[in-house]
Parts: sequence; C-alpha cells; structure tokens
Amino acid sequence: MEDDEKKKKKSRVLIIGATGRLGYSLTRFSIESGHPTFALIRNPTLSDSLKSLSDAGVTLLKGSLEDEGSLAEAVSKVDVVISAIPSKHVLDQKLLIKVIKQAGSIKRFIPAEYGANPDKTQVSDLDHGFYSKKSEIKRMIESEGIPYTYICCGLFMRILLPSLVQPGLQSPPMDKVTVFGDGNVKAVFVNDVDVAAFTIKTIDDPRTLNKTLYLRPPGNICSMNDLVHLWEGKIGKKLEKTFVTEDQVLKKIKETLYPDNMEMVFIYSVFIKGDHTYFDIESSGGMNGTELYPDVKYMTVSEFLDTLL
Repeated sequence: MEDDEKKKKKSRVLIIGATGRLGYSLTRFSIESGHPTFALIRNPTLSDSLKSLSDAGVTLLKGSLEDEGSLAEAVSKVDVVISAIPSKHVLDQKLLIKVIKQAGSIKRFIPAEYGANPDKTQVSDLDHGFYSKKSEIKRMIESEGIPYTYICCGLFMRILLPSLVQPGLQSPPMDKVTVFGDGNVKAVFVNDVDVAAFTIKTIDDPRTLNKTLYLRPPGNICSMNDLVHLWEGKIGKKLEKTFVTEDQVLKKIKETLYPDNMEMVFIYSVFIKGDHTYFDIESSGGMNGTELYPDVKYMTVSEFLDTLL
C-alpha cells in the first residue's frame, strides 16, 4: 500500500527526442524510477530501441514538434515535459512552449539545454547563433511563466574527448598532442547516460524548480594539461606538446567555413574562454547536481579514457 502511494506521487513524464542517445537514456531512467512515462514518436515503426522502451512500460505517442494537435494531446497526459532534441533544432520547441502555456497544467518543463549555459558563453560573435537560440528559448519559457529546470552539463564525453581534443582525429594521439591556449583552463565532461540520471532526479525535487542545475562532477573537471597527463599515465609515455595560442585559434575559426569551424568554436569557448567554469555555481543562482544527488554514480574522465585503450 505504501509503495502504491509513492507511485501515485510520481510525476507523469513526456520525453521528446526519445530515439536519440540522451533521450533514450532519459526515457529509460524515467520509467525505471517509477514515473509513468510517455515518448512522442514521429515514426510509429518500432525500432529495436523503441521496442525495448515499449516493453519496459513506456507509452509511445505518435506526433511531432510541428503538429500542434498531437503535442496538445501528449502534453495533456503528463505533469512534466522533457525535451532532448538536437541543439540545431532547438527553436523547434517554440510550438511546444505555446502548447504547454495553453495547457496550464505542466509542473515542470526541462528544455533541450544541456551543454554550456548559453547565457554564460562568451563566443556569440563566432557561433552562428548556436547559443543565442538556446537563450531565446529560455526567455520564451520565462516570459510565459512556465515552471522550468535547466540542465547544464558541459560537454558530453563523446564530443572532443575520444580524440583528446585533437580536431580531425578519431582516437587519442600516441606521440604528439596539440594544446589550445596555455592548457590550464578547465572544461567539464559528463557521459550522456549520467546526464540523464541527474536530470530525472530533478523531476519531483522542489529545490530545482525554476533553477539551473549544473553538473560539474569531481574527476570530470579537466584542463587540456590534465587530459594529456591522464593519457600519458595510461599509455606509459610522454607526448610531444605543441601549444596553439588564442590568436591562432581565432584565425583558424575565421578561415574555416561554417559549420566546419564549429568544433574549433567549442574548443575556443571551453578551453580558452573557460565558459564551463569561469563562474561560481552558487553565486550565479544555480544548483550543483553532484552535491544535490550524491547517490548518482557517474563515469569519470579517467574511466572514459580507459575505454579508448
């Protein structure tokens, strides 16, 4: 009986983007955490991943971010909406925000933020609107008075880390390494699965309502020099370092056509401007996810590098 009462209190959750890597993990954690979970699916054909979600108890709803009717129907079934669509489609959430506002019953919306806090980045003249579009969505959510939680997790480990931040490489270098800036600026890396685990923890937590949750797990806050040192320890040899200055990075960004220059823009943002770590979480009004949820086990950068050996 007590378990039934607990289950009743669990918010009903709608995941948009459940077929993506992050979205799939969010959906799994949501259903495994006891939340009645729904996934908005454009194509009703059951892929292996969708079948596994369905088998786990997830309710699949046909619809899309362009179809107001299907959005309204899906939103009417839940208390919480989580969007995990790709960053390049972030403005596609506008109709969803309109539907959530009209419904008036959503207790929390977690938009497709993730990554760096777009309001804290310092590369707006270089990123072709990548971050300003995310900020636009945030302002829209806030102006409509929609309850929210923003998740800022730095970089997913699958981005930049597999090459040890070496553009053009698919695996870490074994002899020579390029270091951007002085190599001492700290970045944050978090595994997609762990981002999902932290995100689902916030759903019914009043502490994170209308707040930004930052993920800066100890062991995952690393400078380029830290990364090189870690990798050298694992392969048992020193790498020959070449340092690239800020001016050289900017020159490379300006000489490279969009979108091919975006990898260097992210490197500039993270490892030269320090957009993940130049500010203090608490003084900026945010919440520290690893402090709020110490029970969440996460992969460290060192453990991720072990998988590349």
